[in-house]
Amino acid sequence: MTVLARRAAVGAADIAGPLGVSIPTLHRMLQALGDAVVSVGKARRSRFALRRDLRGELAPLPLYEVDSAGRAEPLSALDLVRPQGSCLPLAGTGWPVPGASRDGWWDGLPYPFYDMRPQGYMGRQFARAEHRQLGVSVNPQEWGDDDIAWVLSRSGSDTSGNLILGNRAFEHWQATKLAPAEPLRARAVGAAYARLAEHAIGAGVAGSSAGGEFPKFAALRERNGSATPHVLVKFSGADRSAAVRRWSDLLVCEHLALEAISCLPGGVAARSRIVEHAGRTFFEVERFDRHGLFGRSRLASLATLDAALLGAGTSDWAVLAERIQANGLLDATAVERIRRLWWFGRLIANTDMHTGNLSFVPHDGLTLAPAYDMLPMLYAPLPGGELPTRRFEPALPLPPQREAWLSACAAALVFWDRAAVDERISAAYRRNCGANAKRLREVADLV
Repeated sequence: MTVLARRAAVGAADIAGPLGVSIPTLHRMLQALGDAVVSVGKARRSRFALRRDLRGELAPLPLYEVDSAGRAEPLSALDLVRPQGSCLPLAGTGWPVPGASRDGWWDGLPYPFYDMRPQGYMGRQFARAEHRQLGVSVNPQEWGDDDIAWVLSRSGSDTSGNLILGNRAFEHWQATKLAPAEPLRARAVGAAYARLAEHAIGAGVAGSSAGGEFPKFAALRERNGSATPHVLVKFSGADRSAAVRRWSDLLVCEHLALEAISCLPGGVAARSRIVEHAGRTFFEVERFDRHGLFGRSRLASLATLDAALLGAGTSDWAVLAERIQANGLLDATAVERIRRLWWFGRLIANTDMHTGNLSFVPHDGLTLAPAYDMLPMLYAPLPGGELPTRRFEPALPLPPQREAWLSACAAALVFWDRAAVDERISAAYRRNCGANAKRLREVADLV
């Protein structure tokens, strides 16, 4: 079976020819190989591959999906195949599938797994704590597809979205349902967040804020009217240096920006709040892929969808949204909402609007998820801690996008005006926000 060892997803005729056997004889030969062969499709669409072991294990990895009520059902199963790639049928499940993978064959891993993998500050924390036990690099950026599949199948019970890969991770999720953690009571949140921040810093992912990334942790807390107790919490340092003061200002700005997004037509953002305790500022954001204590929903980032479906290679959200719409996966209303959100970000000086900062809920197409990670990163401290002196120059609209620009401008003015008077922000930065509001009004008058 040299042909199968060298290529995955091979048709019967392509295998039988080099072997000099008939198709019926080939099928008998494949049946004799038993579970070593992955077979997908019927009749002429049948394709075959040899299974590739994952650290000595050949069995398929079941993929489970948790719904919004906290019920789990099998969705599909993952097979790694030789010489590389994988097989996991997703057609008919509501997940968009690129044409080349309509029968379940993938050059690497199925694209939802790349959003599930540990990443960012918390991913690096996880890798540092667990890399020896899992037998992977301490740097998650160095993990290959087999490493990702292995980690998810062993420790992926609480990832982004609602999928769980492998029985071991699924059993861990079941165990958490039988003995759930208690959410923090409202009066205990500040002190508990201070302890969790100290633990996160002690676990040690050095240089995150200096590199333009907030340290963070996950928590469960009680809050009246919340859809879920699950939150992610970013936090500032505890000293009063100029750089720490600026990071604190930016966390408050992120909260104000998410509130201002509601001023956009159709604008929906993640629910957030600011907690101040023990000299730190905590930005708490409610997870919109969680429902109640156990419910979950699907989630896919624009970055992953672009890589899997488009390969456009641009960071412009509006351009990518238009291309997704052309593929029949997004309606015109959602595209317009994304265009307004893109302009809003630019008009609040968000210079970090990469494709990982916009997400969708896949279900027979794509629904735009609530906005998140929206703040004026133009003013982030430099790696050495110095505060940059930068002038805000509002981006001007292209003629076809004038209406989207004006809607975004109105919401951005709400943001800058609120930031200019919010006493949780330092006096110097409040003055800066007030100047930006004035500058944006001047530009708006011209437009």
